[in-house]
Amino acid sequence: MVRDANDILRKDGEATLRERIDGTRQANGRGQETDLGDTETAPPPPAKAPRFRVIPFADIRPDDRPSYLVKGLIPRRGLVVVWGPPKCGKSYWMFDLAMHVALGWSYRGHRVLAGPVVYVALEGQEGFKARVEAFRRRHLAGNAGPVPFWLMVTPLNLAKDQEQLTRELRAQLAGTTPALVVLDTLNKSLVGSESKDEDMAAYVRAADAIVDAFGCAVGIVHHCGINDSRPRGHTSLTGAADAQLSVKRDVASNIVVTVEYMKDGPAEATLLSRLEVVELGRDVDGDPITACIVEPLDAEAEQAAKRKPAAKLSKGNQTALRALGEAILAVGTEAPVSNTIPATVKVVTRTQWRDYALRRGLAGEAKERGRRAAFQRAVEDLGISGDIGVSEPFVWLAK
Repeated sequence: MVRDANDILRKDGEATLRERIDGTRQANGRGQETDLGDTETAPPPPAKAPRFRVIPFADIRPDDRPSYLVKGLIPRRGLVVVWGPPKCGKSYWMFDLAMHVALGWSYRGHRVLAGPVVYVALEGQEGFKARVEAFRRRHLAGNAGPVPFWLMVTPLNLAKDQEQLTRELRAQLAGTTPALVVLDTLNKSLVGSESKDEDMAAYVRAADAIVDAFGCAVGIVHHCGINDSRPRGHTSLTGAADAQLSVKRDVASNIVVTVEYMKDGPAEATLLSRLEVVELGRDVDGDPITACIVEPLDAEAEQAAKRKPAAKLSKGNQTALRALGEAILAVGTEAPVSNTIPATVKVVTRTQWRDYALRRGLAGEAKERGRRAAFQRAVEDLGISGDIGVSEPFVWLAK
């Protein structure tokens, strides 16, 4: 039964009425009077979902969906670094793989999870369009169906533009969610220094935000350092990568792609390819317009490439390599936990190796500047030949 203020005053007295008024004002928090007779309490607001949700042990189950975009090469979700020296064919190869993802075609015997692709080409944009046309003519002649592949050539500062890029991709793709976003190259999509930890950390955060926004893989095409032994710049990039693939040219100019690191799978795949020229037509001067596409080596050529003997090491490189072996035997330590150093090797620092190499007579009686130059040449040559691995400041024997 609802009682008004007069009822309370008559039956319970002035003191009780004042208590009821004060209690009502405190309850509603704003000093506004409400119906004194309404003794029902308003239902509590619905509980807000926790931001940091914990999963009970009994509910933890693995995801049964494929973990790959390209099995053994590209994970379904995460950052993928594809790196190599200039003119090694890394952009050609990345585009070829991206087209296989968009079309859902098996890639060199590796299963593919088909999905839309956005390719951000920030170097050689006009040449890239010719590359797309060459692929179309070679592989899609007579195929009039739509291909879920989009090209973007607008200059980009990823750390600053990531949120706008994500919004505009959603709007332009009209409900289509990309499975792969390629940033080609890191250098052209980063404003700042590749070697500065703050700049690279901001870049990695922005790339991770794209992964989270679309639940996709983000492929980052990147250049190598001075000695060709690792991706250029701060190591926070390789530390954040879910997969890392190196691209090099062998002595026959074949493109060699090697899986160096795979967070959720074995790092064992090596793919050999060649570039093939496709003529697209004639320009206004009558000269041919051409572009290259990536083709796999046939079985015979691939076996021949793998059998090709390694180039003979120079005397100086042999001296440096023997010195590295001696240094590892004498002062080598277990490899630190790292994405770029094999867990089973022993390592020494570059300085320790240099000391042993100079004791062995590398560079002879040359002055300090000449000795430094000779040692640097040996580091570069042995890295290219694959005899050593380098992840500053550590060095190890790779063969």
